[in-house]
Amino acid sequence: MSSELFQQIELIGREKGLDTEVVIQALEEAYAAATRKYYSSKQDFGARFDRDSGKFEVFSKHTVVEEDDLADPNTEIVLDEAKKLHPDAELGIILETPFDYPEAPLTRIAAQAAKQVIYQKVKEAERELVYEEYADRVGELMTGVVKRFDRGDMILDLGRTEGIVNRREQSRAEHYNPGDRVRTVLTEVERLGKGPQLVMSRGSGLLVTKLFEMEVPEIYDGTVMIVNVARDAGERSKVAVASKDRDVDPVGACVGMKGSRVQAVIRELRGEKIDIVQFDEDDALYVRNALNPAQINRVVVRDYETREMEVIVAEDQLSLAIGKRGQNVRLASKLVGWSLDIKSETEKKEEVEAEMERMELATVELGSLPDVEAPIVNLLLEVGFRTIEEVSLASLEDLVSIEGVDEDAALDVHDAAETLLEQWATEPPEHRVLAAAKAEAREQEEAAAAEAEAAEAEAEELEAAETDAAETETTEETAEVEAEVAPVTDDATTEMTEDPERTA
Repeated sequence: MSSELFQQIELIGREKGLDTEVVIQALEEAYAAATRKYYSSKQDFGARFDRDSGKFEVFSKHTVVEEDDLADPNTEIVLDEAKKLHPDAELGIILETPFDYPEAPLTRIAAQAAKQVIYQKVKEAERELVYEEYADRVGELMTGVVKRFDRGDMILDLGRTEGIVNRREQSRAEHYNPGDRVRTVLTEVERLGKGPQLVMSRGSGLLVTKLFEMEVPEIYDGTVMIVNVARDAGERSKVAVASKDRDVDPVGACVGMKGSRVQAVIRELRGEKIDIVQFDEDDALYVRNALNPAQINRVVVRDYETREMEVIVAEDQLSLAIGKRGQNVRLASKLVGWSLDIKSETEKKEEVEAEMERMELATVELGSLPDVEAPIVNLLLEVGFRTIEEVSLASLEDLVSIEGVDEDAALDVHDAAETLLEQWATEPPEHRVLAAAKAEAREQEEAAAAEAEAAEAEAEELEAAETDAAETETTEETAEVEAEVAPVTDDATTEMTEDPERTA
């Protein structure tokens, strides 16, 4: 029959959700610590609990060592002495010797030491239990109650433990008060000295994914999958979706009938805008979809290694493609994994014209090299040389590395470039004078355009301020009129109510 103490231990284990063995181990260590405190001994005590009698058996522990290795007689014992007590004793084992004490070590100080050990062991066991419970639940949606705020971080009560939503993981568009219920996603479980810390998020793209899984059955059963999510928490999210079934439209499945499914997610995110785009294996088509609602004219891959793309749009679509404060292109770039450079048709045309002008100038420039044949000039242009200065600064190794240019030709090119620069230092050629004049005129045009744009923006701000002031004045006048009319209306209504015949 189990003792009354063992029954209490089982009760504590059930209340705390702990294994009974964990509580018993804590009690045994506490009793050993109390014994050590009571006798003020440096011996290494241990204790063993008898479930039937409810009593503790105390023993001292000694490690068996060689005589030359004996360092602490309180915790170690030489092999010869150990064999006298236990014939089977071997080096390295821990010998347990029963400790007979004349009275129970239950003084106030000893009891306090035992209490501290029990509290610490039970706390450690609870922390480990919480860690094991939540470590495998990273990525799950959880609902908690706002408990308090600590330096901007939101602390949530999750029942058995607490979670923290760091300031950077909160949405700028949301505000909560203590007692509010909040739905978050668990992003990390950290082991800390004071216990496991559950890191929650309201700003992660994972939260959007989990909310769509709840609202869209096709995502939950795997027919539709969310490929990627790009999010500016509180403002806008872009969600790329794909379907494993040709007959299922992934975008339509996520939007729902009359937008019911996506509206449910928007309500949970407190009005955050959500763009659902079709994923495509073709990167160019994927970029077109990601930049919706802007209409894209052309997509050109600039560099596959650095994953850079150039996107050309019509003039009236440029601001829409870039978005407010560059939000649309930034989210689209994050969604597709490419660096996107948005340009209008006009900008692209000007860029092409400028490049053609540079090539023409470079052709004239390098064609001026004395005694250098046209094929060599073409080779220099192909590898990227554009000015005489670049040729003169190039090393002999750089020039020889050009296919079709030997060492003699490289020396001739280099000498010709230095000779020409000496001549141009006193008398610049006509093409350079014209190029400098064009550059100056272009800078003046750009400065004038910038001033005009700034003036237009200032005028718009002034007009908006005047409009706001006019609306405010109109609202105040309306309020004054209503305040004057309201008492008269009330009196008339009262008079008609008191005189039914007049009302008839």
